[in-house]
Amino acid sequence: MDHLHKHWPGFLAAVRTADAGSFSGAARLLGLTPAAVGKSVAALEAQLGVRLFNRTTRQLRLTDEGVRVVAHARSALNALNQAGDVATPNKAASGEVRISSAVGFGRRFVLPALARIQDLHPQLRIELVLSDQSADLVKDGFDIGIRGGSAPPEGMVAQRVCRVPTRLVASPAYLKAAGPVADWTDLAQHRRIGVRLTSGRALPWSFRKGGHTHTLDQPAQLTLSAPELVVDAALLHQGIAQVALHHAWEALQTKALHLVLPQQHLATVVPVAVFYPHRSGLAPRVRTVVDALVKLLRQDAVLARIDKGG
Repeated sequence: MDHLHKHWPGFLAAVRTADAGSFSGAARLLGLTPAAVGKSVAALEAQLGVRLFNRTTRQLRLTDEGVRVVAHARSALNALNQAGDVATPNKAASGEVRISSAVGFGRRFVLPALARIQDLHPQLRIELVLSDQSADLVKDGFDIGIRGGSAPPEGMVAQRVCRVPTRLVASPAYLKAAGPVADWTDLAQHRRIGVRLTSGRALPWSFRKGGHTHTLDQPAQLTLSAPELVVDAALLHQGIAQVALHHAWEALQTKALHLVLPQQHLATVVPVAVFYPHRSGLAPRVRTVVDALVKLLRQDAVLARIDKGG
């Protein structure tokens, strides 16, 4: 027998509780009372014979089984939303679209684009989550991801919007105090600022001279966890930093930072793309935002210059 009619209220309550982090937050999303949401989740747990949330007085946490159940239920919710959208293809794009982006890129480029998109499509509700941690877009309930990388995540398609190279930068005050940098070998005598990626890996500093590639493998004197902090440290005259060009762009335009060894430094170039699930009948609300984001980011004058290396 099909028990969907019994399970469905619980699935919906569980997904919204996972989204909001509490029964009260889910209740606001669903227009119910916290008690009603908690009752629906408890009934689903009883029907499935598994605990979906570990409850304390302060928070709810998904169990391992809860993570799997909510992921599948979220996919089903998305499919139902798509079914409704397909039934009325000519109506204005509406509904919620969740987007994940890296912090620096999202703040500088994605947020202004979203403001323009919502002016054109006021019935859309958009949630932008900024984090430099990798996200499983489907598992974490995102419709769209904007990230750098050479290949889309499994099950995703990608539309590239630009390429971002790395550059070496330092403040004029630091360079005046520490002395000029005429050759990559001079860097051994300078303070260097590095960033450690969320994967735990640090990008190498590589150089090209006389037809040969050289790598500076000495550890940086200061290693930070976010590229924005690396730029801040360079602006505080703490040394020479290697950063993706878009992070240092404004400081370079105002001359607060200068390029270091631009002729020798071998840039790491990272393509930035808009990712979204590869499935037929992509919901119009998601398709609308994807198309507009790709168009606006590709038209951005600063990104166009960065794509060409600055």
